[in-house]
Amino acid sequence: MKKKTRVMESRSKRRRSAPGNGKAHPRHGAGLAGGSGAKAEIRRLKAQLAKALARIEQLQAAAETDFLLEIPNRRGFERELGRAISYIQRYHASGALIVLDVDRLKPINDNFGHAAGDEVLKAIVAVLSRQIRSSDVIGRLGGDEFALLLWNLSETDARAKAAALEEDIDRLSFAFAGEAVATGVSAGVAILTAHSDAARALGDADRAMYLRKAQRRHEVFDRPRSPDSRAAP
Repeated sequence: MKKKTRVMESRSKRRRSAPGNGKAHPRHGAGLAGGSGAKAEIRRLKAQLAKALARIEQLQAAAETDFLLEIPNRRGFERELGRAISYIQRYHASGALIVLDVDRLKPINDNFGHAAGDEVLKAIVAVLSRQIRSSDVIGRLGGDEFALLLWNLSETDARAKAAALEEDIDRLSFAFAGEAVATGVSAGVAILTAHSDAARALGDADRAMYLRKAQRRHEVFDRPRSPDSRAAP
């Protein structure tokens, strides 16, 4: 019996004195190191993804912004208009679209250069910006054509706003090469409802603008002359 006990004790001592006994298994240690490396790699990839998303946002903003006037270009404005119509359809809100075409911009460019035309455009945008709220949107649809997206306006209010914009821009005056130059805009209105479509609304406002432009031409030609001019031969 004593002999058997001594054999068991001897085996127990050998197990305790075996190399690596009581230490972490090599594979377990490698797993911890691998887990730490994976977390670092995940953090690195997340940082790269955040930078890439920020760069994409910058490029998208640049692609939808007019570089000269720093307002949405046609692409950017149409995106905002589509969002607005979706909001109007969902929440039964109201809005108005005003399209404006600058009068006499081509003669200014031809006679005084495109730098003069750019100055006129910047002055017009400054007037428009003062007349709209922070929630409204102004965009440049083309060379001399602008659009305004105005929230919560009735048709009467929208037409009054269009007339006020025409009057304010008609008051602008410029001097190029010592010559006084005047310009103006013709404004067309389309009301946005739950049944509106972005392309159709732009088309309606554009047609209304051309009708208004023709009307303004007639107003100039049909304007009553002063008594002195009527008396002249």
